Amino acid sequence: MIDIKALRDDPQTVRDSQTRRGADPAAVDAALAADVSRREQVARYEQLRSEQKAFGKTVAAAAKDDKAALVAQAKQLSDAVKAAQVEVDAVQAELDRSLRAIDNVVLAGVPAGGEDDYVVLREVGQVRDFEAEGVVDAAGAVPDHLAVAEGLRAIDVKRGAKVSGSRFYFLTGVGARLELALLQLAMDTAYEAGFTPMITPTLVRPEIMAGTGFLGAHADEVYRLAADDLYLVGTSEVALAGYHSDEILDLTDGPLRYAGWSACYRREAGSHGKDTRGIIRVHQFHKVEMFAFADPADAEHEHERMLALEEGMLQALGLPYRVIDVAAGDLGSSAARKYDCEAWLPSQQRWLELSSTSNCTTFQARRLDIRSRGENGTSPVATLNGTLATTRWLVALLENNQQADGSVVLPPPLAARLGTDVLAPV
Repeated sequence: MIDIKALRDDPQTVRDSQTRRGADPAAVDAALAADVSRREQVARYEQLRSEQKAFGKTVAAAAKDDKAALVAQAKQLSDAVKAAQVEVDAVQAELDRSLRAIDNVVLAGVPAGGEDDYVVLREVGQVRDFEAEGVVDAAGAVPDHLAVAEGLRAIDVKRGAKVSGSRFYFLTGVGARLELALLQLAMDTAYEAGFTPMITPTLVRPEIMAGTGFLGAHADEVYRLAADDLYLVGTSEVALAGYHSDEILDLTDGPLRYAGWSACYRREAGSHGKDTRGIIRVHQFHKVEMFAFADPADAEHEHERMLALEEGMLQALGLPYRVIDVAAGDLGSSAARKYDCEAWLPSQQRWLELSSTSNCTTFQARRLDIRSRGENGTSPVATLNGTLATTRWLVALLENNQQADGSVVLPPPLAARLGTDVLAPV
């Protein structure tokens, strides 16, 4: 939720942000109108309350013969006050709905446009010449991650579909061990950087899911358990954001940092026919997510710090990657700025998103009522998130590290955890 005071003081900046996102700037005017209505109703209510209090003193001091008539008037005034309170509640609810319809205000420097209007900030690492190395199949194509994994008996999508349906899978043998090693590496990296490790719930209440902004335009991608009125999270960001809801935090010593390990669930609505082979786009996966509560003045620095940790993971694994500054129209409703890290996918000759990090400024904290105390009282904190590893990283690892004989060379951090430098085909 955006700051109503900032909206009153500078509505044009919010309109411009909506336009840059490709969202409706008229939502700003609707919120301003609702704010005027709320203030008018509050003033009317307070006037009636004042009259009621003054009249109560008149009734108390009146002669016995006059009290019956005055009590009747007091009853009418009381009814008017109650009706005014109902009106105040109604206009407050309308203001809340109007404010929630406005996305977070994008930061200066964020590229305008949609999904294809990102800006490439840098490319890191060397892309291998697989054809020159003879790492191709009979058709002359680079084997994809599923072909490599099936040779290692690391992924079983056929039985995953038999048990659970399309876009489900089993990680088996070295596949399961490889994921565990990858996620443990991510958790160790976060811990060494000052993040508190967390194993988080994967079912959350509606107010927590809504507070993080995931029940907006992409609500159809979220699994809901209607019988329990709970939602399955698509990222531990949701549970971590809710961890300090309705609290006042002490940020005297700097940001509060957490690293959540959880299973994640996404319906992948609207992705029919996209990445149906293998485990690029699936309904269930595991992830290690960084999350920080910070002073808004420190948020941009904290954002760059998270990006550096993500890049450090990619470099430790030897994956060629690029960093992009995501355009305003491709940001989620909560993010004011987002960077994506994309690894090279040899089999498809394209970049594949592996991680992202978002600065949500005070947007989520306002919804979840998370504040810190300063010289001028309490105020909302900033929230930030960033991914250190997911199951999808196995796709890039298997494809970029495959050899002509079907084996996969492991980068040192994973080799140390699995006790071998090479995964050989079975």
